[in-house]
Amino acid sequence: MEEISLTINGKHISCLPGTSILNAALENSIKIPTLCHHPHLEPIGACRLCLVEDEKSGRIMASCVTPASPNMVIRTDSTTIKEHRRNIIRLMMANHPESCIVCSQGNRCELRRIAAELGVGELRLYPMPHYTGLEEANPFLIRDLSKCILCGKCIRADHELVVVGAIDYNLRGFKSRPATVHEMPLEKSNCTFCGTCVSMCPTGALSAKNPRYVGSPQKESSTICGFCGVGCSLVMGSVDGQIVEVNPSHQEGTVNRSTLCIRGHFTHDFLNAPERLTTPLIRRDGELSPSTWDEALEVVAEGLISIKKKHGPQSVAFLGSSKCTIEENYLFQKIARVGLGTNNVDNGSYGSGRAIVDRVNEKLEGGGCVTPLAGLEKAELVFVIGANPTQSLPVVGYYIKRASRVKGIPLIVVDPREIELVPFSTMWLPLVPHTDCELINGLAAILYKRNAYDIDFINRFTGSFDLYSSSLSSLDLQRMSRVTGVDMEVMEKAANLIEGKRIAFVIGHGILQQRYGAAAMDAILNLALMTGSLGGEGKGLYFLATENNQVGAWNMGAVPDLLPGRQSLRNDMMRKQWEQAWEVKLSPDPGLNMVRMIEEAGKGNLKAFYVMGENPRRSLPQPERITNALGNLELLVVQDILATETTQMADVVLPGAAFSEKGGTFTNLEGRIQSFDQVVSPPGDAKPDWEILDLLLGKMGYSKKYSSLQEIRAEISQLVPMYSGLRSSQEASWVNEASAMRLFRPDGVGEPIHFSPVTSTDGKTYQKDYPFKAILGSVPYHLGSGTRTGHSNRIKDFGLRGEVEISSEDGARLNLKEGDHVRISSPYGQICREVMLKKGLRPGLIFIPMAFHNNDARQLIELTRLGVVDSPGWKECQVKLEKIED
Repeated sequence: MEEISLTINGKHISCLPGTSILNAALENSIKIPTLCHHPHLEPIGACRLCLVEDEKSGRIMASCVTPASPNMVIRTDSTTIKEHRRNIIRLMMANHPESCIVCSQGNRCELRRIAAELGVGELRLYPMPHYTGLEEANPFLIRDLSKCILCGKCIRADHELVVVGAIDYNLRGFKSRPATVHEMPLEKSNCTFCGTCVSMCPTGALSAKNPRYVGSPQKESSTICGFCGVGCSLVMGSVDGQIVEVNPSHQEGTVNRSTLCIRGHFTHDFLNAPERLTTPLIRRDGELSPSTWDEALEVVAEGLISIKKKHGPQSVAFLGSSKCTIEENYLFQKIARVGLGTNNVDNGSYGSGRAIVDRVNEKLEGGGCVTPLAGLEKAELVFVIGANPTQSLPVVGYYIKRASRVKGIPLIVVDPREIELVPFSTMWLPLVPHTDCELINGLAAILYKRNAYDIDFINRFTGSFDLYSSSLSSLDLQRMSRVTGVDMEVMEKAANLIEGKRIAFVIGHGILQQRYGAAAMDAILNLALMTGSLGGEGKGLYFLATENNQVGAWNMGAVPDLLPGRQSLRNDMMRKQWEQAWEVKLSPDPGLNMVRMIEEAGKGNLKAFYVMGENPRRSLPQPERITNALGNLELLVVQDILATETTQMADVVLPGAAFSEKGGTFTNLEGRIQSFDQVVSPPGDAKPDWEILDLLLGKMGYSKKYSSLQEIRAEISQLVPMYSGLRSSQEASWVNEASAMRLFRPDGVGEPIHFSPVTSTDGKTYQKDYPFKAILGSVPYHLGSGTRTGHSNRIKDFGLRGEVEISSEDGARLNLKEGDHVRISSPYGQICREVMLKKGLRPGLIFIPMAFHNNDARQLIELTRLGVVDSPGWKECQVKLEKIED
């Protein structure tokens, strides 16, 4: 598109047609004041401060909503314009309370800043304040709408970015204000308390409720969020070395831009919790007591080496963390493999269904691992299956909602429950749990019968389509409709929607943790190949990683069967390269995964267990079994930031640093590599985890010393091709795809991707004594087991009780009403919860939120290996309900 030319303040510039005068000026470093403009919001011209003058016509116009025209001559600082701006500011100030000295916004108030820049001191107008009083019933936000200037940023952010619609303009004139429907309190609306409106507000009308500190922080620093796998860019404010405030960075090009979720904004209390570990601890006479770093590391090194010599390397295991950095996970697995000669290394992301994702990675030879979330807003169809991103990864939910509501992209939601995305969907397929494989195969069969598949893509990039299509043609669609509980008419309509479109598949724990996850994933991949929905923008497989560095820990080889860079231990050539680099002999045999570690500890075969940044006694199923297994160990080392259920059993406790207290690098679910610097220092004698591991390597006799993060990064970028672009700065990069598949190669030369055989599942898990199927899932207030988010005072004060959701029909049948207590029992344990009756929930199905009550829901499921035949998975289980009488 040919650019147009214009002149602003005597400077000749050019821009694309349709660019606003304001944006054209900003792109050329010409400053124009504004209060309602934000680069991530649609302009509305509310504040009028961005007025500019057309020198040719003398016309005055709002630059944010006026497109630039060829040969325009614009003045942004004429005497007339400056006077108009001063008058606008004076009117705003006259309607504003005189409370600057006590306002929490302080020197960050944009109204105050612009008034100072324009030289507005005395108003010379009658004050027109409209005091509204403070609204602070909820523990997250304070609303003082007497300071509201009606810029509309909060409303537009709510509608355009997070797509909730909790607030809008209400009333007119001086009474106009952002409000919920019928002026209901925020806590009774559909507000998700993501805090995006707070971070957008230019004045003190909206502020975060913070009992620890009020005012501007002493220092603000950029970092990356340490919660889920989205990897949001943050700005953290600190006072006297403690984090007191968190906001999105608002930077262009970041995954979250100007949004956050409730966790990212309001649940960092764990950073300053009394339970923080501040000094090394050693168990003496049955009690943990303080020690020096030198003593603690000597005990760990001597204990590990002694047990290896006595019982062999298979007697030692290392459980790393999907919350620690790639540098730390790299060193952690290196200690295991180089220092102790064992491949018994894993990380907490095993429970997120890594076995299923690994299956796809093997089939695609590492291709398709870069999936920018921005592609969801460019897809032809978004297909959400086994995922509830508005709860588990809310920022992903924002992308999907924007794709549907703002971009008009069709959305199919496949879920047994009516999740929050259903109102945004074009179609909802409420299938019976565990029947995803049958449903996907049924949709593929319908498409095949219509010849609605991408034959060019299939011929160029795939293999075994004849065998696959032959199986599809023999499927009994009526049977599939009965098994899945989805009517044939609905399946036909879904196929109509899919036909001829490239699909972005969003895949969550409902697939990755379920009984038939492997078969369901094969079916999804087959459908992606059949429709040409791999390789390119706006299509592909979007796996929802629930931990911040889940992908990075996997890429760094903190898994039992892969070396760094996802290189197989069984690949002789790759293994020998690492042997040469590390100057050590490596075993080709895969080690124990996380579940097998617990199994072997329970049998007494595993003698030493080093846990970094994980809390298996709270996060894993069957906690009593975990406790018994850990009790069999000769040595349990726990490296963590908090005193947890697992540190209580440790022989040695090593205090690590939280993400805000160290530098490092995370890899998010998109494949985006993000390095960050330290914001504050660790508390007490705690150390960054990479420093602890480096010191331990020295104690174990390893000669190489890493004096800085840069040295570790240099080794990774040299030895791991995926991370050859790893940088020491905060500028993001992407993992390098190096697949042998022709689809992912620029020259189109390579191997085809083969279709998997069509498989059928029985889907029968009904047990007479346990007639209900319970789905265990996430809520936005907690992450994982709640080890960190459970320390949030705001979440505690919100009064959440973790109620079990039961269908209205089942409630009537069992004589249950809202607030009643029930006992939920499975073959493995029982819990008690309050009841919440839900319309639209399938009878016989219940939903239990995780993380509440010390994550007691994990007592209901069996600790079993994921992704293997006959594994019941960790997502659902059969239960029975009994009403607890008062």
